[in-house]
Amino acid sequence: MNELGGRIPEEIGNLKHLVILALDGNHFLGPIPSSLGNLTNLTTLHLADNQLSGQIPVSIGTLKLRENNFTGHLPQQVCQGGKLVNFSAAFNDFTGPIPVSLKNCRTLYRVRLEHNQLTGYIDQDFGVYPNLTYIDLSYNRLRGKLSANWGESQNLTVLRVAGNMIDGEIPNEIVQLSQMGYLDFSSNQLSGEIPAEIGKLSLLLNLILKDNKLSGKVPVGIGGLSNLVSLDLSLNMLSGPIPYQIGDCLKLQSLSLSKNYLNGTIPYQIGDLVALHDVLDLSFNSLSGEIPAQLGSLRDLANLNLSHNNLNGSIPTSLGDMLGLIGINLSNNNLEGPLPEGKIFHSATLEAFSNNKDLCGEIQGLRPCNASVIKKGGGNKKRKIVIIIVASLVGALLLSFAFVGIFVFIQKKHSRDMLKDKNTSKTENPFLIWYFNGKAVYKDILEASENFDDKYCIGVGASAKVYRVEIPGAQVLAVKKLSSQAEGIGTENIKSFTNELSAMTEIRHRNIVKLLGFCFHEVHTFFIYEFMERGSLADMLSSKGVKELDWETRVRVVKGVAYALSYMHHDCVPPIIHRDISSKNVLLSSDLEAYVSDFGTARFLKPDSSNWTTIAGTYGYFAPELAYTMVVTEKCDVYSFGVLVLEILMGKHPGELITDLHSSVGTSVHLEDVLDDRLSPPTSQKIADELALMVNLAVSCSRANPQSRPTMQSVCQQLEMLQASDN
Repeated sequence: MNELGGRIPEEIGNLKHLVILALDGNHFLGPIPSSLGNLTNLTTLHLADNQLSGQIPVSIGTLKLRENNFTGHLPQQVCQGGKLVNFSAAFNDFTGPIPVSLKNCRTLYRVRLEHNQLTGYIDQDFGVYPNLTYIDLSYNRLRGKLSANWGESQNLTVLRVAGNMIDGEIPNEIVQLSQMGYLDFSSNQLSGEIPAEIGKLSLLLNLILKDNKLSGKVPVGIGGLSNLVSLDLSLNMLSGPIPYQIGDCLKLQSLSLSKNYLNGTIPYQIGDLVALHDVLDLSFNSLSGEIPAQLGSLRDLANLNLSHNNLNGSIPTSLGDMLGLIGINLSNNNLEGPLPEGKIFHSATLEAFSNNKDLCGEIQGLRPCNASVIKKGGGNKKRKIVIIIVASLVGALLLSFAFVGIFVFIQKKHSRDMLKDKNTSKTENPFLIWYFNGKAVYKDILEASENFDDKYCIGVGASAKVYRVEIPGAQVLAVKKLSSQAEGIGTENIKSFTNELSAMTEIRHRNIVKLLGFCFHEVHTFFIYEFMERGSLADMLSSKGVKELDWETRVRVVKGVAYALSYMHHDCVPPIIHRDISSKNVLLSSDLEAYVSDFGTARFLKPDSSNWTTIAGTYGYFAPELAYTMVVTEKCDVYSFGVLVLEILMGKHPGELITDLHSSVGTSVHLEDVLDDRLSPPTSQKIADELALMVNLAVSCSRANPQSRPTMQSVCQQLEMLQASDN
């Protein structure tokens, strides 16, 4: 943890009595000297977080080589002498088999080999380790079956083998691991049943078995996992009912059983899981009966998905009490009757309730529960403001250019309380549905901006200006005004307008700027967004206030953008491609949270279309393949994200660095070479680890070959894996 650099000298191998050698967190480069093999008394070797490269000398037993740029095979005699305790070689490019010497290395305490390209058979490479507490073999190319020997490593607390090609059944001996806290076998080819006595793992915090071929029933013993925080059994072949005993897992924060063959009713005991605040996903099963009213007790739950089942009856009114919901999907069931009161049942899109028997409510596209509709008119029809509450795209309406008006999409978060107080409150939010008057809002915006005077302008683009508009007694708005018809609005501006509107009416994510409404008027055409107090990331990085963007904040910004893109690419149907990810299109809130903005060039990625396009985006960020293929894919956004991550770390656009990466095969980027020198180096090992991972991810994402880039889903998984390991 100094600033030492250069090569590690060969002469260090003369220190025959050396027991501990820790060189981690420096700037050493080049290969590891083979003379380290002469240090026969060495028990601890730390080389992590340097710029070392090349193959590991066969003469040494390496201990901690995590996050360098090593290639080749791991040394076969890694445990020579039986002294190896901590062995970490994660996030490198090691290939070949796991060293045989590890099989009998009974001194092992902690092993990290995740995110390499290791091959071989997992049941042949590992034995029994009485001292082992932590082992992560995830995201390699390992085959074979899980050995019953794992049950004899009694001190294991973390066992991860996700993202390999492991088959066979989960051995029953696993339930003997009484200290186990984190079990992740996801994304393999495991079959058979979940061990019936899984409940014996009473200290288990995370059980992740998703994306396998597991069959049989969800064991009732799962209710014995009283400390369980996360349970994910999705994407398997599980059948039978959901055991009601799952309601005994009172510490659960996330529960996903989606994409199985589960049947029967939803146990009302799930309503006892009041700690659920992340996700409850039971979608794509064969569940029947009514939705239990007890689910309304899950007040902090953020995402509820019961779609693609056979649920019937009405939606319980108690679901309106789920104040934490930001996402809901009850589509493709047999539900009927009115939507409950509650903010999510006003702000969600039609798709969240589509393909049911007969639901009614205020969502545009649903049958109104009250047949009587009051229409207000008057005034010159040509100048009339059309007031419509909508939650999905009114594309044909817009394209026809037959109407003008303000359309409202999203309620504010305090709308429920405002409704209770609407008869007594003196301050009314104009974007609450029950207060909304489109004509009044239109007039207020013009008055507050003095007819879009330039002194309120906070940003200028090729075809639009952004204004800060503060309506007296209400919220501050960001109004993005396109060139008007009177100013010669052209076909491209119309296309940009419809692109942005199409995308924004399909998107609802915490890291994507929220569209409050829009106006298509013969004089003024604009979008209304929530105002982001700190402006664009580009401005912050170039301003005197850059030190507010400390390393922890920059890590959070990268994660926010990654989660937003993963949501667009993998959770939206069809996927949405942004096409202009850059620092000027990432906005920062008052607490420096990241929000992706500007969807004027966004495209829906349709599987039955060629997805041919013209080049769009910001120079220096768009993917190189667009110059010759003209076909847009999600990998175009991935490339832009890679450039953006480097810019966030460097504090400036990485222009020449990107050129070097494309021109030299195998060029590596080291953390200390890209850190913004306006900030002091990170002092926290956790932050340093996250920054090192982000450098590797940025390099992977910005590869010239789009097929070599990871998906945004994979990027997020790696970010979450590192966070979980730090916890």
